[in-house]
Amino acid sequence: MAELGVSVIIPCWHDEACLARLLGQLAACAPPLQVVVVDAAQSEACRALCRQHGALWLASRPCRGAQLRQGAAQASHEALWFLHADAELCGDPLGALRAALGAGAVGGCFAFRFAGAPPWQGRLLAWLVNRRTRFGTPYGDQGLFARRGAYLAAGQHAPWPLFEEVPLVGGLRRLGAFRRLGPGVLVDPRRWLRDGWWRRSLRNRLLALGFALGVPVERLARGYRSRV
Repeated sequence: MAELGVSVIIPCWHDEACLARLLGQLAACAPPLQVVVVDAAQSEACRALCRQHGALWLASRPCRGAQLRQGAAQASHEALWFLHADAELCGDPLGALRAALGAGAVGGCFAFRFAGAPPWQGRLLAWLVNRRTRFGTPYGDQGLFARRGAYLAAGQHAPWPLFEEVPLVGGLRRLGAFRRLGPGVLVDPRRWLRDGWWRRSLRNRLLALGFALGVPVERLARGYRSRV
């Protein structure tokens, strides 16, 4: 039986250093695999890096939701896997993804886990995030994936610079089984280390509250970008 083809879509903006690591990890994954990098900085360095690793490079405007939609439109495989450029892979996430979709899931995500050896604050935060996402929305740093047909039927990512995955995850859950898999995609902790574990997390929760209360995403994104 042929392996399920997977297209990996990676939005990028001045992320060449961490992107090189991720592309190297993806190169070791089992085919059929297509990698699409959507570069909002339109960087020649990023373009050269993609050429080196056999990834498709696309120029885009700086809006993560629009970048993800643009990448999905160029996907050549049945399964779509959305990764942040600073993600780190562990174990066999591609095998777990293929197994979940092969068992009938319309989409899913991976458990939240920080890369490296985080202190107790990081481990506690990861536990809290995983409790929340049992019913709440997992965000893009958890490696969202979906079958192409389900992705389109769910409305794709919203063309927003922030919280672009919220309507997509809701749509996928209404369509069928949305599986949360074990660890497979590690989250870069650098922003938490820079801002403080609790301060960064509180700020993220306040942004989510603002979104839930109807604050325009463009306004929220301006505040987010000021501390990225």
